[in-house]
Amino acid sequence: MGSGGGGPAEGRGSGGAGGRASGEWARHWRHSGLPGLDLLRARYVRHTFPRHSHDGFVLGAVSGGIEEVGLPGGTVRAGDGSVVMINPEVPHTARAGVAEGWTYSTLYPSAGLVAGIAAETTTLRGTPGFAETSVLDRSAARLIHEVHRAAEEGDALAADSVLRILVARLLRGYGGFLPARTPRTAGALRAARARDVLRERLAEPPSLEELAAEVGTSSFALLRAFKDAYGIPPHAWLTNARVRRARRLLESGSTPAEAAAAVGFSDQPHLNRHFTRIVGVPPGAYRRERGASGRRSASEGRFPSEGRFPSQGRPLSGARPHEGGRKNVQDRGGRPA
Repeated sequence: MGSGGGGPAEGRGSGGAGGRASGEWARHWRHSGLPGLDLLRARYVRHTFPRHSHDGFVLGAVSGGIEEVGLPGGTVRAGDGSVVMINPEVPHTARAGVAEGWTYSTLYPSAGLVAGIAAETTTLRGTPGFAETSVLDRSAARLIHEVHRAAEEGDALAADSVLRILVARLLRGYGGFLPARTPRTAGALRAARARDVLRERLAEPPSLEELAAEVGTSSFALLRAFKDAYGIPPHAWLTNARVRRARRLLESGSTPAEAAAAVGFSDQPHLNRHFTRIVGVPPGAYRRERGASGRRSASEGRFPSEGRFPSQGRPLSGARPHEGGRKNVQDRGGRPA
């Protein structure tokens, strides 16, 4: 995305009657002047995010409807004006909490970006994170919307400034430090070794039985240990890791078909299905928003046709944030239960 780019053009997604009927739309993008930050603005009704995690932070502001987020410590329902904060590697799900779905603006700052802001503006020691998961903070929610608005208007200076003010505010109000996640038990050590094996053999992973034998345990013992350590079973972790790798490949210019083959998906539709469920947009749309030149034409603001719910696209820069209720839950410093 070039520094002078504006918001997306009015879209007319053509990816199926279900998406058009539900009015779902989404844009997942990155501004070239905002390193270490991804942005998502969307309305979801039928779409549900399976259990997954991110290597950076999630900071989302709901502006309509209710988002229901499933976390290791329980489920939260975030309404208008709520801010959802999820630490790196915390497994979570998301879905609509009401029939009309939910609309939100989300920022995905990298762990390094948040750590840098924490070092400059707080007295937190160790790895910074958030102790709250969902809070009613109307001012912070407005700041998240303002980051989006400034970025879509091409004002990287304003977007970066507001982003840093926002993160510093959230850290001061709800911050803490994340405990070290060094494996201690025999089960945790085996789970870590199994994770490393899957990471190294992403495209051609072993079976569960082979993986368990390789780390010196039984299949069921590995399933229990892996879920205790990472919040999801090995096959779900593998799918999440493949999607993460596919994102990096798409960002570097690979086509969806090339990315699918490289990370071990059976074909492009297989990648499309899992990528859309986890990221929230289809891989083709994700790639177009991160074109090699960093530039974007007006037509590329449209929601593409390959996903299950390409829908009624909509300009994002003029959206007005709303305000609403709260519910809090601890996420145990970012550690899966």
